[in-house]
Amino acid sequence: MISTQAWQDAQRVWDYHQMHHPLKPCSVAIGLGSHDLSVATAAAGAYQAGLVPLIVFTGATSPTTRARFPEGEAVAYRKHALELGVPAEAVRVEPNATNTGQNITYSRELLESAGVNVASVLLVSKPYEQRRAYATARKLWPGVEIVCTSAPMEFPEYVDSIGDGRLVIDMLVGALQRLMIYPQQGFMIEQEVPEDVMAAYERLCSAGFTTRLVPADVG
Repeated sequence: MISTQAWQDAQRVWDYHQMHHPLKPCSVAIGLGSHDLSVATAAAGAYQAGLVPLIVFTGATSPTTRARFPEGEAVAYRKHALELGVPAEAVRVEPNATNTGQNITYSRELLESAGVNVASVLLVSKPYEQRRAYATARKLWPGVEIVCTSAPMEFPEYVDSIGDGRLVIDMLVGALQRLMIYPQQGFMIEQEVPEDVMAAYERLCSAGFTTRLVPADVG
């Protein structure tokens, strides 16, 4: 059973991971590969709303996505976007990235090689990865404006969509840990963690939500 305190702490961490950026027109949308097709849905929605003229989906496969997307995350995202009505010429695929840093770097290289002028990026991720994606992009692509978005889902709705509350809380905790240790390793810019969020993180770790933590000296 997950305690009431743990749910409250998880909600606080979830809220922190949201960037709450107002949507605005951008040069391109970049959809970060994962197990979650809602990323592709959100990117397609941005295109159809006229916010971006082009989408890049980026991602290879991982142990958690290989069975679901054997052709690769970015390829599966593109297929989903086309099914939603996005024209093929508006979608590019970057099929090699295996982490967030590579998502940003390889997408940047793809756009530069295609001669696409990028002043701003609509960065589309899973809801709880917004802040991590933002901090990584600001580090690796400092010359562009970064606007973060994801599927408009509240925490309970997201838990229901995954079907495993403990796993979701583990992922929230792991994402927050990376925000704290990766800046020192050069992977992202610093993000201030409020005291109440840090306290929630520490309680969740003490309660055993630790399966997605990494050793502090590992990138």
